[in-house]
Amino acid sequence: MLRSPVNGIEVFLAIVQHGSLRAAAKSLGVGAPAVSHQLKALERRIGVDLLVRTTRSVELTDAGRTLLEGTGPAFREIAEAIENSREIGKAKTGTLRLTLPRSAYKIIIAPVLAEFQAAYPDVCLDLSISEGLVDVVRDGFHAGFRLGDQLTTGMIALRLTEPLTPSYSAAPSYLDRYGRPQHPRDLLTHKCIRYKYISANRIGDWQFRENRQTITVDPPVKLVFDSMQSVMQATRDGHGIGWSLRVIIDDHLKSGALETVLDPFVTELPPFYLYYPEQNRRLELFRLFVDFLVSNRGNFAVP
Repeated sequence: MLRSPVNGIEVFLAIVQHGSLRAAAKSLGVGAPAVSHQLKALERRIGVDLLVRTTRSVELTDAGRTLLEGTGPAFREIAEAIENSREIGKAKTGTLRLTLPRSAYKIIIAPVLAEFQAAYPDVCLDLSISEGLVDVVRDGFHAGFRLGDQLTTGMIALRLTEPLTPSYSAAPSYLDRYGRPQHPRDLLTHKCIRYKYISANRIGDWQFRENRQTITVDPPVKLVFDSMQSVMQATRDGHGIGWSLRVIIDDHLKSGALETVLDPFVTELPPFYLYYPEQNRRLELFRLFVDFLVSNRGNFAVP
């Protein structure tokens, strides 16, 4: 594919528009010698004179007239497209596409959503609820929310919460029938409801703390879901012991629908972070959203 000698077209069009090299230089914010140099370089690359320059004026040659007719409208369209792109970067209205797990929605977004919508009524939050590790660039998202140990490399990460507390829980009916585990190893004889990571296609580890050491227990797989919502539904239905963030099941604990087990052995999880590519920092709409989250950290639903 042939490369078009487009460098210098802007200078050429500015000279034609303003009638002289000096006026063109002023409009472009450069010196007259620079304009003269770029015009000569353009003519040299094309292989023909474009302007006849006198002490009083510049006149188009036939070649120059042909170039003006062919490039003028196209260049204006390019300039308009660039300006439109610049305005998008400055816009305070539009749509922000975000990916997040259901727990991040409940902890971070839900408590402040009404306030955000009241403050920015012209902003649409397009929320994609996903437990998988989404590539925000590839999939066209402005940002994502993930735990600190699940962040994508090469992204800017903004911490939004304190470390999170997980819970192992079951319906009282299940525990009354099968007993309440007193130690993590007791889970090996229980019906456990496990979560499988969609992206990695692996079952999540069950980790605990004992004597300042991290221990991993791998209960027999009896029931597996790739949806945390389904894990908790099956747990509430009495099918076994399931894992979740404590804040997610807090209402069910208060109502008596669920009961936690092994609380002394539970280990903290990393905080939630907002992660996004650096180029999105230049979007005014996204900056407003980030500033709003930062100013509302105290309102997130983290016990």
